[in-house]
Amino acid sequence: MDLQGKTIIITGASSGIGAAAAQLFGKAGANLVLGARRAAELESTAQAARNAGANAIILAGDVSEYGYADALVDLARTEFGGLDGAFNNAGIVGDMLAVPDMSIANWDQVIATNLTSAFFAAKAQIPAMLERGSGSIVFTSSFVGVSNGGLAGMGAYAASKAGLVGLVKSLASDHAAAGIRVNALLPGGTVTPMGGEGDADLLAFVADLHPMKRMASAAEIAEVALFLLSGQSSFVTGTAMLADGGISVRLV
Repeated sequence: MDLQGKTIIITGASSGIGAAAAQLFGKAGANLVLGARRAAELESTAQAARNAGANAIILAGDVSEYGYADALVDLARTEFGGLDGAFNNAGIVGDMLAVPDMSIANWDQVIATNLTSAFFAAKAQIPAMLERGSGSIVFTSSFVGVSNGGLAGMGAYAASKAGLVGLVKSLASDHAAAGIRVNALLPGGTVTPMGGEGDADLLAFVADLHPMKRMASAAEIAEVALFLLSGQSSFVTGTAMLADGGISVRLV
């Protein structure tokens, strides 16, 4: 699974799946444009990728703010001559509350970060890929977006991640003939700072929900993103690809 010479944007790259993807994509030969809110952690990710031989640059910012996606694309053009792919991975869970107890501010923040940001990303990234004549975009959704299984307090998160799957299908249909593939990646429980890293009781509970009786490492999910961005998935578009240890089967 080769990304040699390809320029790839990764958001949410300061930790977790995004940071693991930066390492993996860099080893696969990609030029990296890394985005996240936390500049110091983002630079640490970039430096680790450089130490592994990658070309990596950063731009700190918030994916929910209009203009940030355009700035990342502009940086890809300026530094590397264009854009070939994007792993739009940034996201938040938000407050885990039943909808009647949820604040409007929480709903708005989760939808803005997880779904509206994808709209911004597509508007910025697809024209740049059309200039190249091809491209691949991967959005991180979640099994919660297609098979919630009654997980309590996940209304805003589930809605945002389900919306991503619908957006991906529409984008894929619109742009497949132009050589641009668009897919959603749906992880199961993953050991990351957002996924409860450091909380042994929570990790054990979540692991037990999976038929595989464990959670994924961030690197395992990054491997699936690499497949979707690489030429190995050249006939794959419009899919919601589960990498969930079977949890969606159990929770259907």
